[in-house]
Amino acid sequence: MNNAVMTFLKCMRWPLRLAIFSLALVSQGVHAQQYELPTDGSTIIGAPRLVAPDQRNTLLDIARYFDLGHHEITWANPTVDTWLPHQHGPVLIPTEYILPPKPWTGIVINISQRRLFYFPTPAKGEPANVITLPISIAREGWSTPLGDTKIVGKHKDPAWWVPKSIQEEHKAEGIEDFPEYFPPGPDNPMGMLAIQLGFKSIFIHGTNRPWGVGMRTSHGCLHLYPEDAVVLFDLIKPGVPVRVIDEPVVVGVRDNQLYLAHYQPVAEYGTSQDAMTRTVVALAPFLQSAVQPTAEDKPQPVFNVDWDRVRLALSGPQVLPISIAPASDTREDRLAALTVEPYHEEPFGTDANNAMPPERDRPATAE
Repeated sequence: MNNAVMTFLKCMRWPLRLAIFSLALVSQGVHAQQYELPTDGSTIIGAPRLVAPDQRNTLLDIARYFDLGHHEITWANPTVDTWLPHQHGPVLIPTEYILPPKPWTGIVINISQRRLFYFPTPAKGEPANVITLPISIAREGWSTPLGDTKIVGKHKDPAWWVPKSIQEEHKAEGIEDFPEYFPPGPDNPMGMLAIQLGFKSIFIHGTNRPWGVGMRTSHGCLHLYPEDAVVLFDLIKPGVPVRVIDEPVVVGVRDNQLYLAHYQPVAEYGTSQDAMTRTVVALAPFLQSAVQPTAEDKPQPVFNVDWDRVRLALSGPQVLPISIAPASDTREDRLAALTVEPYHEEPFGTDANNAMPPERDRPATAE
């Protein structure tokens, strides 16, 4: 999309602008990560990739291209320099996700995972799908309510009256000239599109600081890349149920094996459990309910767990789900089997540093 088109779009009203952006995204093959829901008992979607970036791209450019958040890409590549990733060998693209616990309806947000899952109602005769997007969560000292709510409104070009609590916070930080009001536009912290939840003052919305997506940047709202806000806004309707959970340890199933992912817990939710205790709690439903009789008619777990692998997974953030079954492929085995793909995409420019979707396109990442 060239500069002339972008200038034209910035000058028109949002209903027409949104329609044109949606058509442009479709025509370029650009959309959020969308996967067909598994029907074989699996609860894992997607697959990892390895890319070899050129010297022009930062780790954050690569993350945004593949619709990943800041912490997803940095936690998956802890030894890779954020600004010079080409100096460190292949970059892991952790586009593989354990789905949240059922029911798979509406929107489910896992705070610690920093990811949103939207399960649209499938058309008759069509397979069920899930759309997943990275999100920013509340900054230190703030939190998003947990529990069930719903979409209660959609707002194009929202204005933002800064709450007194946030004004006072900025003054305490020495920022005396922080505005009390942000008009609609690309410099608005609310972004260009906002989806209102039933929780008081909580929105899912775009952001004028998209490079913070995936981090702790908000005062309770959930931030999206501007291009993802366009996609979700166009799909969602008032009344869609929303469930907000906080599960730093998530367990999934594939090929009759248990997989585990581990995210840095969010202190504001007050868990007093250590990582292993949280993991045992997360594993309990799989080990207690999944039993089958043996020849001696004694119930035995279908799923076996290698506790050494569990401990290894808990040694730090583990974004890519790893098998915790005995004698299964290790993380290193899986990555060694991948083909390293060259990455020569144009970096995101300065136009991608506000609340408008960037001019460049991104790949389709559906399976």
